[in-house]
Amino acid sequence: MEFNDTYRHKGLRKRLLEDLREMGIQDQRVLEAMYNVPRHYFLSSAFLEFAYDNKAFQIGAGQTISQPYTVARQTELLCLEKGDKVLEIGTGSGYQTAVLCEMGAKVWSIERQKELYDKTCPLIKALGYRPQLYYGDGYKGKPAFAPYDKMIVTCGAPQIPEALLQQLAVGGRLIIPVGEGRTQRMIELRKNGPTDFSRKEHGDFAFVPMLSDRAR
Repeated sequence: MEFNDTYRHKGLRKRLLEDLREMGIQDQRVLEAMYNVPRHYFLSSAFLEFAYDNKAFQIGAGQTISQPYTVARQTELLCLEKGDKVLEIGTGSGYQTAVLCEMGAKVWSIERQKELYDKTCPLIKALGYRPQLYYGDGYKGKPAFAPYDKMIVTCGAPQIPEALLQQLAVGGRLIIPVGEGRTQRMIELRKNGPTDFSRKEHGDFAFVPMLSDRAR
């Protein structure tokens, strides 16, 4: 794989990050990570000219790469600390995965679409990141490596999967878009005790739906 990050790409990234600041993204670590991960590497050549627009794009298998603001906002809400164990549901293009790795997280990521999984694994490896990537059902999480300090779901869930709540560490944080319509509410859950959770809502976002075995 060949990667070409030109001065023009870097300039477009800087402009995008300025836009994200104006939209309310405050965590400088998130912005730095998004500068260090060239988004155009994760898009087909047809979208290269638009890679740094604040838009979502198709990536195949009926899935999308989230718009940069969504990536920045979800990442910011995680309140990542270096070394955090993070479970990501919906690897997709691998862009969000790379941002998490760039911030020093230890990432386990699950993708439901085999086509995307097969395409993303070699890309992430070629970029030098070392998350644990799995093809499987995100509804089930990954109990073998639980508990996780943080969890991020990058697809719209009709409800919060019970398995994820069980696999979240006490003191941990889950960021998940919930809803079955065209938009979902971004939910932040904090696990205060084995069965005690606090909940905050962070506005409306649009995601492709979360899939499970029963959805097929």
